[in-house]
Amino acid sequence: MSWHPQYRSSKFRHVYGKAASKEKCYDCVPITRNVHDNHFCAVNPHFIAVVTECAGGGAFLVIPIHQTGKLDPHYPKICGHKGNVLDIKWNPFDDFVIASCSEDATVKIWDIPKHLLTRNITSPKKELLGHVRRVGLIEWHPTASNILFSSGYDYKIMIWNLDTKEAVISNPVKILDAHKDVVLSMSFNTDGSLLATACRDRKIRLIDPRAGTVLQVASYKSHRVNKVLFLGNMKKLFSTGTSRWNNRQIALWDQNDLSVPLLEEDLDGSSGLLFPFYDSDTHMLYVVGKGDGNIRYYEISPEKPYLNYLMEYRSHLPQKGIGMMPKRGLEVSACEIFRFYKLIPTKSLIEPISMIVPRRSESYQEDIYPLTTGAQPALTAQEWLNGVNKGPLLVSLRPGSGAVNSLPQFLEPEPLMKTTDLSQHQGRGGSMPLEDMQKPSEVEDSRRQLKVEEKLPKNEQMCLSNGFDVFECPPPKTENELLQMFYRQQEEIRRLRELVNQRDVQIKQLELELRNLCVDTGSY
Repeated sequence: MSWHPQYRSSKFRHVYGKAASKEKCYDCVPITRNVHDNHFCAVNPHFIAVVTECAGGGAFLVIPIHQTGKLDPHYPKICGHKGNVLDIKWNPFDDFVIASCSEDATVKIWDIPKHLLTRNITSPKKELLGHVRRVGLIEWHPTASNILFSSGYDYKIMIWNLDTKEAVISNPVKILDAHKDVVLSMSFNTDGSLLATACRDRKIRLIDPRAGTVLQVASYKSHRVNKVLFLGNMKKLFSTGTSRWNNRQIALWDQNDLSVPLLEEDLDGSSGLLFPFYDSDTHMLYVVGKGDGNIRYYEISPEKPYLNYLMEYRSHLPQKGIGMMPKRGLEVSACEIFRFYKLIPTKSLIEPISMIVPRRSESYQEDIYPLTTGAQPALTAQEWLNGVNKGPLLVSLRPGSGAVNSLPQFLEPEPLMKTTDLSQHQGRGGSMPLEDMQKPSEVEDSRRQLKVEEKLPKNEQMCLSNGFDVFECPPPKTENELLQMFYRQQEEIRRLRELVNQRDVQIKQLELELRNLCVDTGSY
């Protein structure tokens, strides 16, 4: 047998964690001392929100992301809840809207002003009344606008449509009543068509949220689950919990068969919860321990051994909660691929930690920054409720580019192709060559062409050379038809670019002829 090295070749083998300097931390922040097992922190490119300790009701702070250093002890709060705030989440499609849930059994939606806060905010934009016991979890839908999920200690998950004019909403559009105990964690797949939950009854459930049906149940006795997470488009679930000997444990599951985990591994004997985070662009998984200062990170692969340990960030300051910056808020010039915001209540400190790929060049590193999820919804709330599924709209992180292309994101893998996800093609070099994928400039060119064609009379619109008319062809009914249409559009874009290049050459020739004529007439 040929000898194989024990290490894997990976561009992320040398990723390291870098804590921010004292000047770039958030000091004197009264972080909550609540024992609830949540992050207590939410971050977007404009603000960092953190649940705070206060008397008489619940409150949280919203601090501008660049306002580092010591916080004014009289800094304004968002304080409209009558009980302790248990969870906060920013709207993924509006950086100035945040949701919060509380022990007072309500969910509130808040508008955050774009200027600095000058006084406490006590009146929410919307109030959701439906739970009869405290609400412990909230999650925004990943692709549909204004769809919010909430889970309470009444063992129910409620789906809310916020596209209404009412300030107080008492009737959710759907109630999921499939759990017999408190829901500890919720996670969506990429297009939001499936919901995975971890329950206190030690079971993982895979649910169709619109139909309300349970598709799969995992009740593996040797793994007591606390948190569950979808791993992007890999059709796998990742969970953290404890073993029968009370060791902290991680497990990997096949989405289509939850009877036995694909992988099970004990980490240590600590008692703190493990928070998982997954980056679908780099296929890296981060496991953050509550009550310690460690962040373990792995690389996920579709084949065995599935989970490849990379490194561990260590710190002597334990974290109570943690926040995560979306990809569009990272510093790409520093090769930053992930950023945590670590809550340290013993120091009243929020410490940013950047995960960095060491590179010598300061230019844009396209191999570690594929197209990523943007800030625009792919669906309206009503479209999703009507049964439409779409993947997230993708954007480029290259400075100055804002191209969007969601088409490959909602194609499923076929037997002859590993994946049709743009991020995986760019990150790993799949079977489709790079020149066959739409670049940001190509998408903008095709949009301009469509706008020009829309302005033409219908009888003057050009039929495409590949045999169909974009404006009159019926929508694809199968995934294969969708993929074929995508390839045809690629060919049409290439053809149009060739025509443009030919016209540019003709224009230059005419300019030269005109210049020669001017010279000839001047000589006379």
